[in-house]
Amino acid sequence: MTLEETAAQTPELEPLTEESLSRGLMVLANLDSDLARILETLGPPPIWSREPGFATLLCIILEQQVSVAAARAVFSRLCGVVVTLTPENFLRLDDVQLREIGFSRQKILYCRGLAQAIASGQLDLTKLERMNETAIRTELKCLKGIGDWTVDIYLLMALQRPDVFPKGDLAIAIAFQKLKNLATRPTPVQLEAMTQHWRPWRAIGARLLWHYYLSNPNSP
Repeated sequence: MTLEETAAQTPELEPLTEESLSRGLMVLANLDSDLARILETLGPPPIWSREPGFATLLCIILEQQVSVAAARAVFSRLCGVVVTLTPENFLRLDDVQLREIGFSRQKILYCRGLAQAIASGQLDLTKLERMNETAIRTELKCLKGIGDWTVDIYLLMALQRPDVFPKGDLAIAIAFQKLKNLATRPTPVQLEAMTQHWRPWRAIGARLLWHYYLSNPNSP
């Protein structure tokens, strides 16, 4: 099966499944011997997933430029205060309460802007699930504090899109450098260029790189 035939069988809006993950892994292993080595050594990556919606997007915003563990700790404390995490309930918290939970001034601004956009009807996350990647990216990036990395993670984890590649993700850059034995860590632009041949399965390539990264906990 050619890559063109595979792409035709994988519409952009079709969420990743166990079956399409297996198919994509086979394609990538044939395309890239280094990815084949990960697959042979570590086995297939998990289909990491998150529930689409406000809570997940807020959590991804918290994860910007901090460790996942630190962000999850703040998110856990938030969920302890707001049992049902809806935009309306989040907006009931003032700055003092949010800072006590662990939100930075910047993250308060970003998350409150997201909550207000949803509560006012400016943003409908349910409708995003039926839109193409470009439209979703345009819609979300209208909000302050949401850039390409945040959109990429939401598309890949929550909407399970098969060809999203978070080129600005640090763990992916570190894993790619190590996997390919590169002298320097690739920039987002370089990563984008060096993974074009993984289409239409770049999200699976990203999962393999995370899988590889997590198996090397002492990586820089």
